Amino acid sequence: MYIDSHCHINFPELAARLPDIFGKMAENQVTHALCVSVDLPDFPQVLQLAERHSNVFASVGVHPDYEETPEPGVEELVRLSEHPKIVAIGETGLDYYRLQGDLEWQRERFRTHIRASRATGKPLIIHTRAAAEDTIRIMREEGAGTDAGGAGGVMHCFTESLDVARAAMEMGFYISFSGIVTFKSAKDLQAVAMEVPLERMLIETDSPYLAPVPHRGKMNEPGFVCHVAEFLARLKGEPLERVAQQTTDNFFKLFKIAR
Repeated sequence: MYIDSHCHINFPELAARLPDIFGKMAENQVTHALCVSVDLPDFPQVLQLAERHSNVFASVGVHPDYEETPEPGVEELVRLSEHPKIVAIGETGLDYYRLQGDLEWQRERFRTHIRASRATGKPLIIHTRAAAEDTIRIMREEGAGTDAGGAGGVMHCFTESLDVARAAMEMGFYISFSGIVTFKSAKDLQAVAMEVPLERMLIETDSPYLAPVPHRGKMNEPGFVCHVAEFLARLKGEPLERVAQQTTDNFFKLFKIAR
């Protein structure tokens, strides 16, 4: 079985066809999905999905790309995360690719999420793009990793270097690969995936974005996460069953979910 560790099925293009989404998941043996929050105004929709579907879990957080949105506070994130279906804080992190100028507000928002994670003991879902050095620095400064008494978490939709992956893993973080790893142009990322142990790996779709081969260019959905696992199995020379089982075990372990 497979688990999509990061998706956005509350986004309108997927929410409008949820019966089809869940049908494709069942068809492809995708047993669970984590629906990830990107801002607080839409958080109720994320939570509602998790409440209505036993195989869907949720997070609470504000994405670094969302500049014009209510700013979260530590106490608010802690309060919202008390619901039993909320298993993570995020997605959070830094993104210097899409936004320019003084991004200190982004760094402060990231610190807020890390502090909420430490307060709740719930792991972080971290997004980083064109900001790896500051991301790792702030993770260390705020004690995000299990090595510093934090809850750890996952570097989602990973596209950074092996050095960044190793720095995150040293702090107890998992590395999650999306459909990007299946792209022909992703040779550097595939080299990183070769070096990341299965014991530290998750798989995801980040749907509705980044559909993996053979669906590249189409709208992505959780049922397609099996193709990420299939590609990684071929890449690493591992039985598909082992990749599926290990990434599933990693998901339940990281997010502290009873089987």
